[in-house]
Amino acid sequence: MAASVLPFVRGIDCSNYDFTNGNFPRTIGDMVGLRWLKLDQTGLTEAPEELGKLQKLEHLSLKRNKIDKVYGEVTTLPCLRSLNLRYNSLRSSSLPQDIFQVEELTTLDLSHNNLRQVPDGLERAKSLLVLNLSHNNIEAIPSQLFVQLTDLLFLDLSHNRLETLPPQTRRLVNLQTLILNGNPMANYQMRQLPSLTALRSLQVRDTQRNVLNIPSSLEALLDVGEVDLSQNGLSRIPDGLFVLPTLRRLNMSNNVMTELHSAIDLWSKLETVNLSRNQLRSLPESICLLSCLRRLYVDSNNLESEGLPAELGRLPALEVFSASDNKLETIPDTFLKCVSLKKLILINNRLRYLPKGIQYLPKLELIETRGNPDFKAPPKPNPHALANAYYNIDFSLQHQLRLASAAGTVALPTPQESGTLSKQSSLDAGSNTSLDKDNVRKRGRRGRHQQEEADQDQAKILKGLKDVAKDKNHKSIDELKAESLKPRKWVESLEKPTLDYSEFFEEDVGQIPGLTIWEIENFLPCQVDESVHGKFYEADCYIVLKTFIDESGSLSWKISFWIGEKATLDKKACAAIHAVNLRNFLGAQCRTIREEQGDESPEFISMIDGDLVYLEGCRTASGFYTVDEIELPARLYRIHASGPSIHLEPVAVHADELDPRHVFLLDAGRKMFIWTGIKSKNTLRSKTRLLAEKINKEERKGTADIIVCAQGKETEDWWEVLSSESDETYRPSVIREHVTEEFVPFAAKLYRVGLGMGYLELPQVELTTRGKLEHKLLETNGVYLIDCLGEVFIWIGKQSTRLVRAAALKLAHELTALITRPTFAVVTKISEGTEPMIFKTKFSGWNDVIAVDFTRTADSVRKTGADLGKWASEQQTKVDISALFTPRQPPMSAVEAQQLSDDWNEDLEAMEAFVLENKKFVRLPEEDMGHFYSGDCYVFLCRYWIPATDVEPDAKNEDDDPQDDFQCVVYFWQGRDASDMGWLTFTFSLQKKFESLFGSKLEVVRTRQQQENLKFLSHFHRKFVIHRGKRKPVKGEDWTAPTEFFQIRSSGSTLCTRCIQIQADSSLLNSCFCYILKVPFDKEDRSGIVYVWVGTRADPEEARITEEIAREMYDGKNAGDQIVFGRLTLDTLGKPRTASHGHLTIHSQTSVKTNTSTKFESCRVACR
Repeated sequence: MAASVLPFVRGIDCSNYDFTNGNFPRTIGDMVGLRWLKLDQTGLTEAPEELGKLQKLEHLSLKRNKIDKVYGEVTTLPCLRSLNLRYNSLRSSSLPQDIFQVEELTTLDLSHNNLRQVPDGLERAKSLLVLNLSHNNIEAIPSQLFVQLTDLLFLDLSHNRLETLPPQTRRLVNLQTLILNGNPMANYQMRQLPSLTALRSLQVRDTQRNVLNIPSSLEALLDVGEVDLSQNGLSRIPDGLFVLPTLRRLNMSNNVMTELHSAIDLWSKLETVNLSRNQLRSLPESICLLSCLRRLYVDSNNLESEGLPAELGRLPALEVFSASDNKLETIPDTFLKCVSLKKLILINNRLRYLPKGIQYLPKLELIETRGNPDFKAPPKPNPHALANAYYNIDFSLQHQLRLASAAGTVALPTPQESGTLSKQSSLDAGSNTSLDKDNVRKRGRRGRHQQEEADQDQAKILKGLKDVAKDKNHKSIDELKAESLKPRKWVESLEKPTLDYSEFFEEDVGQIPGLTIWEIENFLPCQVDESVHGKFYEADCYIVLKTFIDESGSLSWKISFWIGEKATLDKKACAAIHAVNLRNFLGAQCRTIREEQGDESPEFISMIDGDLVYLEGCRTASGFYTVDEIELPARLYRIHASGPSIHLEPVAVHADELDPRHVFLLDAGRKMFIWTGIKSKNTLRSKTRLLAEKINKEERKGTADIIVCAQGKETEDWWEVLSSESDETYRPSVIREHVTEEFVPFAAKLYRVGLGMGYLELPQVELTTRGKLEHKLLETNGVYLIDCLGEVFIWIGKQSTRLVRAAALKLAHELTALITRPTFAVVTKISEGTEPMIFKTKFSGWNDVIAVDFTRTADSVRKTGADLGKWASEQQTKVDISALFTPRQPPMSAVEAQQLSDDWNEDLEAMEAFVLENKKFVRLPEEDMGHFYSGDCYVFLCRYWIPATDVEPDAKNEDDDPQDDFQCVVYFWQGRDASDMGWLTFTFSLQKKFESLFGSKLEVVRTRQQQENLKFLSHFHRKFVIHRGKRKPVKGEDWTAPTEFFQIRSSGSTLCTRCIQIQADSSLLNSCFCYILKVPFDKEDRSGIVYVWVGTRADPEEARITEEIAREMYDGKNAGDQIVFGRLTLDTLGKPRTASHGHLTIHSQTSVKTNTSTKFESCRVACR
């Protein structure tokens, strides 16, 4: 390698390496330009000596090691600004005083150590801005410490044994953050606190605070934004806090407060309040005035529903409301207006219900209601946002007319066809009349202006033509003859492009009689020496130019190009191209002649004086890129289980590495061997074979051979490849178990290469919480190094810069030499999109398994991709609204509908019905014909008569009559609540039987609920009843007979008449329709009453059909049933009798006429 790049490295992260037992890399001392260095969790017991050479080092991190003493190496760093020694074993005497005399030291972290007192000499670090002494055993702070450290901005003394702070604390006038958590400070009055005028964050959690030992005069603290007084046993909020105008975060959790002061509204900028684990019974009304409040935590209190203010939900910025472990039965309805709410946590309460519609809040992400046994969850919200986006249509008349006119041929309804417009449409049209007239005037003026411009242009052209004609008339005959020229040849009339050939040929080419020859090299002509004229290589091409003087004494040329028998395509093409370029350069009129090896013309041989010699091979290289066969070195991997995937541990290619408990993969390029030990797991064997198949398919294009060798049955090739590094084939007599059970794979490190103005950086990428690599961490504009100890990968993104790529190659080799590695370690360069499978196994969840859907064709997968859901979400729905403006189809008359129904039923010879029960189709009973359930699937086999066509009889067969034919149509009816499993069952069972019986005469029609065609509906004679649920519902112990409510509908034609079960609600009654209501008297539905409700505007024929349907549905079904039918009237006859059934209240006339011959009663029915 050339010059080292170590002096240009400004920062490197060597965390999580093993530097125990003197393995610290010595080359760190060569990085003289180092500015920051991380040596976290490396097992160091002392500061390395090499640190003393880094005179420019500014930031040093040695956390999570075993350092118990810091020597003078760190004290000799003159530019040191930040020193992190947390999580070590330091004592007060382990730190030399010289370390605090570094003038640039601004940050010192000595937390999580064994300090019993403040290190001596710490007061000399006058430049300190950040001091962290938390989680030690310090009992007192020397008074002289804060005399010098007056510039401190951050001070953390938490989790020590401090009982008080020195009076000199008031000198810290620049202090912004003070953390005293976890100290026994019951007698500390905090009198110095008002002097800390720059304080912004005060944390005194678990410091035995009470109302008396907190200062009451804190008016000077104008910038305090955070106060933590949790775990202190406070019975109320200290009065001194109410004078803090900029407070944003308040933590009063784990105290004994029973009420909250009403003056809380003084904190107008408060954003977060934590009142959890107290004894609060209610919240004050003033909390509703905190307009900036975003997070409110009141968990583990004694709050009841009455204790929440009614206006609590009106907080405009509230995002999180957590009230777990309380006694709430509900929350105020005003939460429906909390449009910013994201999380609502109400675990372990006494909830019964929540405000209706709270699940539809626009930003709501989480509702936690676990631990509420009596709570009934609200319905899951529908994707209404998607529906709104789909129906986001501007229905205004002006906008729709504009769209209709843009569509071109949208026919607007005429008054005769569509009737008069509605009042609203007339008003809209009238309001836009003046606007339409203005548009017409503008278009007229614009058209006239364009016409005038066109007329002016045409007048100019005509005037010019007249002037030319006049000039010709004035010219004499002799002048006209002189103007007539001889026509040029078509070749001369061609315009040749002006090209510069000087970069291909010299200026004096073709100016001296003689022979000149060029050879093609890298797409360009190169002139050859005269000594090799006539000696042509079989794999080359040449251009031959002969210059001579013709009879007129001027120069003339002959140009030929010679093609070798084994020449490449680029040389052949370039020889022809540059021969033409040479002719154009010389201005010659001759042709370029093609000559091929072995078929040269006599003229060509005479040009080179008959001295033609063929030479094998080629003298010049091809301009095309050549693909060289890469010889892959043999690599041996030991397979380990890693969760659901496998880990490939590279080992030396030697037979001594074999272990009978493991599976090994030997990659030798064209051959891949899988060696399975006798004690290895079958799952590892299968996964290794699958990995080898993927490697062969993706990387070797199926050209490699995969050979599986069991222990004791190895092939000769296996031992030869395994012994390729030695001269003799080595076979061990016994394969021993040498891999330890405690083996832990090396945790891969991910670096991102950073390049600046004259420096390099190598920081580690922070991994996820699981500590595993994920391929989403690799960004396309970056270059990364993945250190796996035995392998170092360089991953280059497609959008990365060239300089960063070059720097990464050098840093990879430097990183390889930096750490002690095995001798078989290699560096591999990988480009984005060409990652090998070995590289992908280093990342969690990165696999290339192709998703296969056996229910789709290959063409469908090719068009939409494997993920059909993703493709569908990317499609934009196109809405055609032209149908909104076309005239409505006129309804079919009753006579015409009856005629169609009679014709279709006359052709129907037979109809058999089947219903799906227990995953198979059974015959539908005759009494259930015409009754459909939304949770079931039905099949109707209809046989239709087809009359014979009238044809002229043949002379030979005059007596033969034409035969009638038939057609079978199978209607598959699927309810709205039924799954598609019924259709699959039909296609694989019943349909195949019908196809075998009827063959080509069978037609299958699939229809869904309320989408039936007219021909199918005509077979039920307007008695098409659709019930809710399933035909045979599962009746539990608490089952009760439901109230049944049906509506008779017919749209467009009487053929479309359906009797549909709807929700029993009086608001659904309409005077234009007829209804049937069945009310059971007991749970078992053994008796009940049936009402037939006829609207005043209902069609009489429809009322008759309703009565017939009611009779057929319920007459005789139960002996105790009573059927009542009547019409809605506006007059009142007598005092009404009221019967309330669920949501429907029925009023009937008191005077009822009784008829003993029928079960029906005639009565007047009204609805409230």
